Amino acid sequence: MELQNHQNMETGTIPPQLNHGGHEMFDVHEVLAGAICTLDTYTMLSEQVQDPELKTILERQKQFMTTEYNTTLECFKTGQDPSVPTQSYKMTQGNDFVYGMKPSTPKMPIQSVAGVNDQIISLSMLNSLKLGAVMKTNAALESTNPVVRRVLADSLPNCIEMAYEVSLYQNKKGYYQVPQLPQQDMQQMLNSYGPAAIVPPLNGNMTH
Repeated sequence: MELQNHQNMETGTIPPQLNHGGHEMFDVHEVLAGAICTLDTYTMLSEQVQDPELKTILERQKQFMTTEYNTTLECFKTGQDPSVPTQSYKMTQGNDFVYGMKPSTPKMPIQSVAGVNDQIISLSMLNSLKLGAVMKTNAALESTNPVVRRVLADSLPNCIEMAYEVSLYQNKKGYYQVPQLPQQDMQQMLNSYGPAAIVPPLNGNMTH
């Protein structure tokens, strides 16, 4: 076994399905386990949803994430291009946030399942999506297999888009309020940086 490993290191003839580093193995396992947890959470919450709009978002996202999970699993097991490439998730609603804070009841843990409502469900969805984005980012940065790295990296915009969709829904329903800085402070921060000067490379080439 040691001789075989040594030969693989020397010749680079590792089979595609074994073309994974140790950190990649652990981190992608976390991604896949996290994806299953998210899908299970969506399944459990689907029967509790009251708002048809949130129900539609939940079901559409669940279907998309199921396909994406299968794509990630396939390329991880084979080390090669998946039969179904990573797709691009597109939300259907507008992207206008309502800014400002209004008085609201302080949040606290619910005491029973009867307290589960659309606000709690949408927050659970959002937290799952945000956690998935972090795990996929970490795994992509640790991946040595080029296909797995690309699949993970390509799925990140989908995590962001789905999380954005849920946060827009929460904002529209008043579940998620977005404070703003005073305009004077915003202008000062917006003007705190200037563009960098573009210096041409020596000899017109960055390489030696």
